[in-house]
Amino acid sequence: MVSDAQAPQGTNQYFDVSPTSKDDTRVIPVRLDGRDVEVMTSAGVFSPGHIDTGTSVLLRTVGAPPSGTVVDVGCGWGPIALTMAMRNPDAQVWAVDVNERSVALTARNAQRLDLHCINAVLASDIPEDFVVDELWSNPPIRIGKEALHALITQWLVRLRPGGRAVWVVQRHLGADSLMRWMNAQFAGEDRVTPGRYVTTKRASAKGFRVLETVHVAEQVARPDH
Repeated sequence: MVSDAQAPQGTNQYFDVSPTSKDDTRVIPVRLDGRDVEVMTSAGVFSPGHIDTGTSVLLRTVGAPPSGTVVDVGCGWGPIALTMAMRNPDAQVWAVDVNERSVALTARNAQRLDLHCINAVLASDIPEDFVVDELWSNPPIRIGKEALHALITQWLVRLRPGGRAVWVVQRHLGADSLMRWMNAQFAGEDRVTPGRYVTTKRASAKGFRVLETVHVAEQVARPDH
């Protein structure tokens, strides 16, 4: 089993495993994929009162996910995973978080909206051999650079050749420097992981960058005849 990078315990942040804040589960109205729906949310998860700006920018930028294994990394109460399932019910959607309350809320919201293709799980429950066709994420930037880099690394190497990951990151929180780091680590001749993962800027809006990483299939040189 693997686990996503975590913040030190006791900080009572949305990226803690077990939030210590009171579970004040409530229902709020939101608009997902052009539909007005009601979802369950609570304190102790990311953006509990609304769909945050970064997630909105991401969802406006991408289209429907493929009909394969797709993942929302850092699902919170589920806006990205729920949208993935709405846009393609044939996709196998995995909603992943380190936060137990987030995973439980996403599962309940999938049930409320009758979205049966969503599997909400803790990051620690992802199998070692898990392979991904597409990944969307509003990653937890505030866990710190080292932990963020570890999280990105463990998910990028799960992409199938030809697969892609789409990330939304605030510009003033280091989106451009993160893209440079990702290309240095995963795209160039000096990359530190097997495979080649090329990151480009897909869009910019409202102070956020949408970054797209593609697992480029390496061509094998054929011997001369």
